[in-house]
Amino acid sequence: MSKPIIATTSLAGCFGCHMSILDIDDRILELFDLVEFNKSPIDDIKKFTKKCDIGLIEGGCCNSENVHVLKDFREHCKILISLGECAIMGGLPAMRNGIPIRECIEEAYLDGLTVVANDERIVPNDPELPMILDKVIPCHEIVKIDYFLPGCPPRADLIWDALVALINGDEMKLPYEVVKFD
Repeated sequence: MSKPIIATTSLAGCFGCHMSILDIDDRILELFDLVEFNKSPIDDIKKFTKKCDIGLIEGGCCNSENVHVLKDFREHCKILISLGECAIMGGLPAMRNGIPIRECIEEAYLDGLTVVANDERIVPNDPELPMILDKVIPCHEIVKIDYFLPGCPPRADLIWDALVALINGDEMKLPYEVVKFD
């Protein structure tokens, strides 16, 4: 029997959700016995080579490339999971949503405390750079998402339990402790 195929990617986020995947510790070896990784930083495969059973998306969409990658994942994955607060709600990157994009760009490239030696006040403007969106958008506002695993980042055990349930065809359970906020 062939193994389920998993793909993962990081959009506008901090890569903390991928670190939680690695935090399943020695169970990562069990995971490699259960699944085959395709497009993922975990195996360094850069492009899809086949249709995947499960896609894990971390991060929201803050630019045109994020949107393209997300749509590509939806097209190549039977099940798509938003992993973490950035993918589900925009997370910390979405803190810029209340600030006009012009102010964000000026702060980043012209007037910010960390800007050094930009006397010509040049803002990067190359056709190869992705276009910045007016706001950071959660994944489910762009494509259909099948499951949501909350947390910043989600606990390693939650990711492990969810993947094992999906691989075995069992119901994925989210205990109350995972979704309560106090």
